[in-house]
Amino acid sequence: MVTFAAAPTARSTHDAAVERLRAARSGAGRVQLAKPSSNLFRFGDRDRGRGATALDTTALNGVLSVDPEARTAEVQGMATYETIVAATLPYGLMPLVVPQLKTITLGGAVTGLGVEASSFRDGLPHESVLEMDVLTPSGELLTVTPDGEHADLFAAFPNSYGTLGYAMRLVVELAPVKPFVKLTHHRYPTAQALSDAIPGFVEAGPAGGVDFLDGVVFSPEEQYLTVGEFVDAPMPGARISDYTGQEVFYRSLQQRPVDHLTTHDFIWRWDPDWFWCSRAFGVQNPAVRRFWPRRYRRSDVYRRLVALDQRYGASNRVREALGGTAEEMVVQDVEIPVERLPEFLEVFHREVPIEPVWLCPLELRGERSWPLYPMEPGRLYVNVGFWSSVPEKPGDPWAHNRLIEELVASLGGHKSLYSTVHYDEDEFWAHYNGDAYRAVKERYDPDGRALDLFRKVTGRR
Repeated sequence: MVTFAAAPTARSTHDAAVERLRAARSGAGRVQLAKPSSNLFRFGDRDRGRGATALDTTALNGVLSVDPEARTAEVQGMATYETIVAATLPYGLMPLVVPQLKTITLGGAVTGLGVEASSFRDGLPHESVLEMDVLTPSGELLTVTPDGEHADLFAAFPNSYGTLGYAMRLVVELAPVKPFVKLTHHRYPTAQALSDAIPGFVEAGPAGGVDFLDGVVFSPEEQYLTVGEFVDAPMPGARISDYTGQEVFYRSLQQRPVDHLTTHDFIWRWDPDWFWCSRAFGVQNPAVRRFWPRRYRRSDVYRRLVALDQRYGASNRVREALGGTAEEMVVQDVEIPVERLPEFLEVFHREVPIEPVWLCPLELRGERSWPLYPMEPGRLYVNVGFWSSVPEKPGDPWAHNRLIEELVASLGGHKSLYSTVHYDEDEFWAHYNGDAYRAVKERYDPDGRALDLFRKVTGRR
């Protein structure tokens, strides 16, 4: 059963919460957001938040309004996509791009990027933002739009990770939905065959029955593209699948060529098993799954378990005690030009023993580019996501992550910054447009009250 959100957050409640945050920000030195959950994978710097004032964001996690005629929603910055979807689906609407995990926040997806199976058509979450209220590091509250007085901040906000300010309120576009999504899984024997097929599906688009497009690579010989199409009702005799119970979604790609989900369950199809990462906790074992409470089959639960393990190094200590080797966590999302995808996968399969791998085609929605993540408008990329660990190379605990960074750069790609970053400072700013960043940073944080982007994502001081 789908449970939808209750009444929207009152504007007076929102305004009071913002003022409290603004007052706390203005009177503090270094700050950080006090969020109940996180989807970042930077665990190494345990002292990152020490000495910083924690800003309470619990009153900024709701939806202020939904306008079904204009197809827009006014949303608080710390609202999770789970909350937003619950507020918009009763109107037959959803955000243009809904990142795969329920506890990703709208503000987080805009400042830290996000991607999903509608990204081949609708780009990245920040491209559907019409305006934002941004609390700057100095405590100033600014309303920013694409073409207004603070257009430079609007453009630089994506991929700034809170170093230029925090989004308090956002107005975003919404898209109409139908009750169900029909899934068709196309299998390809090689990465080249899969890569060659992607542009055709992108060109077909919704008019050709392609509302969503993503894929999974199980091995160099077994890979799938999944086409999702909105439908009013399943085909006669078709089952409506439920992957919140005993079945696991990603395995269904190998088991049934055609599938149907409610739109709600399609949006969250990856969350119950955190794509496939729940297998690390035994949750995909039928005997374990039967007794693992359904309410705890969620990405945020698994992520907390990983955070505990990383904090105390438990799994590596066990491996070493049993005579094995420590493992290097390799959790990354990268964007590769579609024509270079076979090259990337060839090296990846040879050097980084991680399977499966997620694929998500994406293209910027409009003609503009975004300075801190400079993808080319009109160029088709594929997001490649891989989230696991591999045996460390002796004497080089981050060898695989650095190899990936070098490979991505050599292929004209980009790397998301939600996880570990190993570039040196000059190389980092070359990839992420240091000149543009410094100009905006100087205007909106002249006293350096927030860390700069390089120090924020690397933990280096």
